[in-house]
Amino acid sequence: MRLFLAIAAISGALAVLLGAFGAHLLKHMITPEMLEVFKTAVQYQFYHTFALLAVGILGSQHHSRLLKWSGCLFIAGTAIFSGFLYLLAITGIKALGMIVPIGGLSLVAGWICLLVHILRIKSRN
Repeated sequence: MRLFLAIAAISGALAVLLGAFGAHLLKHMITPEMLEVFKTAVQYQFYHTFALLAVGILGSQHHSRLLKWSGCLFIAGTAIFSGFLYLLAITGIKALGMIVPIGGLSLVAGWICLLVHILRIKSRN
């Protein structure tokens, strides 16, 4: 679970850097519509950085395959969802947007794994 915590720390730092890049440099280089796409990528990266942090913290107390799946799905989902939105915003290649929902589904699956893990902990107590 330390790996999830480390990746969350890296993801958080990257989200800050990418957010600053978008706010200060990129806003003069792309359309307002694409800037909104970029901002959405940063927001979802931050949300799931915190989710991954929670998985790492929970995992230090309660080991389970569901938590590992949740963390892996958050990592993959963030990379795909936010990553392809970043690429879409910077390149303007609309076809990249077709891959984004795969990342979204991974993120949803990560939340479902986390939920099932939590429900199982509660039922054991």
